[in-house]
Amino acid sequence: MLSTLAMWNNSSTIWAKKEGPRPEWLSGIGSVVSSVSGTQAVDRAAGLLLAVMESDHPLTFGQLQESSELAKSTLSRLLSSLERHDLVAKDENGALRPGGALTRFAHSRRPTDELIEACRPFMAELSDATGEKINLAVLDGQEVEQISQLECTYLIGGINWGDQRIPLHASALGKVFLAHGAELPPGRLPKVSSRTITSRQELAEDLDRVRQRGWALADSEVEPGLVAIASPVFAADGSVVAAMSISGPTLRMTRDIIQAFADQLVDAAMGASTAIGFTPGPDFAERRVGAA
Repeated sequence: MLSTLAMWNNSSTIWAKKEGPRPEWLSGIGSVVSSVSGTQAVDRAAGLLLAVMESDHPLTFGQLQESSELAKSTLSRLLSSLERHDLVAKDENGALRPGGALTRFAHSRRPTDELIEACRPFMAELSDATGEKINLAVLDGQEVEQISQLECTYLIGGINWGDQRIPLHASALGKVFLAHGAELPPGRLPKVSSRTITSRQELAEDLDRVRQRGWALADSEVEPGLVAIASPVFAADGSVVAAMSISGPTLRMTRDIIQAFADQLVDAAMGASTAIGFTPGPDFAERRVGAA
């Protein structure tokens, strides 16, 4: 028999001991009652769910009923709702354990989440300093995948790139990856806009400049009137794991502004690189010389 009896007294739950201490797996049950009738069912269901989650073994219907003192019909209704939403599930003996929805949530963290968390403060600094759109991207095959974005503070702000997949050679972010070892697809390079570089020789020269100065430029190469600059984010082993960018319209991204923003971008990307374990060598300081 369970050693604990739950008794409700208006807005609070009073626990009285019958014999021995309250089992740990009952934690959460004591708060299942609310004096506000509209939230009572939610409180009760939440308490039941917590009890199932925190128990080190599946709980039977009888155990939950004895601990909560809910009527069988009420308990059955609440558990059916939790089971219907896959929050709890029955084992082969009919006892209740955490459901698949909780398991999926527990494993839902993306591999890039830690990278985003490390880069986010530096992206925020760039956003505050420039007012322009800031993006973080990773390499996905032969395309760039945007994994984080901070919107610009202007009315004219450009495109939401979250769901866009852009060929590497047409974007500043893509050029960063190409400059550091990513491979171009075979065949002709597609022309995304009238200014997209499609000559492999011309692109190779552009990528040399990216490596020398530490940042890439795409001026109307994805879309007319859109300028973007990007800089690599390095892992501890020196490989490029991401690229960070600033983008805005040509009316704001003038030559002088681009150079000023590029200096800030390289600093931010290097700060993010250091945050994830990269140690820059003396050659990195030299890359900013003659960067125009």
